[in-house]
Amino acid sequence: MFTSIINTTTGVTIGSALICTAAAVILGFLIALVHMKTGSYTRSFVLTLAVMPVLVQMVIMMASGNLGTSVAVLGTFSLVRFRSVPGSAREIASIFYAMAVGLAMGMGQVFFGVIMAIIVGVFIILLNLIPPAKSRSLEKRLTILIPENLDYTDIFDDVFQKYLKKAELQSVKTTNLGSMYELEYVVMLKNTAIEKEMIDAIRCRNGNLTVICGRGQTISTTL
Repeated sequence: MFTSIINTTTGVTIGSALICTAAAVILGFLIALVHMKTGSYTRSFVLTLAVMPVLVQMVIMMASGNLGTSVAVLGTFSLVRFRSVPGSAREIASIFYAMAVGLAMGMGQVFFGVIMAIIVGVFIILLNLIPPAKSRSLEKRLTILIPENLDYTDIFDDVFQKYLKKAELQSVKTTNLGSMYELEYVVMLKNTAIEKEMIDAIRCRNGNLTVICGRGQTISTTL
């Protein structure tokens, strides 16, 4: 059903190259728009997404018809390493999205690439419309520093009972040469509006030392 517009006998022609390039440019704009509509973004990253399908298409098309094709594909996908360290999961997914479209265009599978790009783009937008679970938004990781002379076993029990649905102590470790304890809890707030009030109440107990409330937050103390 899906056939390449590149003739395996004559190879890449000017006409087929222009069609693939035009399709890659249009789909690059589509991918950039999808990324912009589904969260925060930077201008440089959006521009990179827009131009990536064309660049991948050029690399694959230049190597088409010989053993270098596989080498070109591996080299192209190695670019993900450039973004995988500092980038978010959404950015990495967008990189793969753009590269997959570029690969399709480079192999002359224009119709297949267009259909798949539209389907994936719609799917990403629909997933982004799903609201996060309320219970997940209320679940936090709470990290508290206390002096070594405080007994951490029940010092915050009344505060937790007032503001939290649950509080599970995950870890206890000493810090600052043993002069402090770092307590890490997984908690669930009764209401997001009372988070500041809870932190203020904790600060009154721990001598106004560091309190962090968030997802995946930890304290790194150097005093």
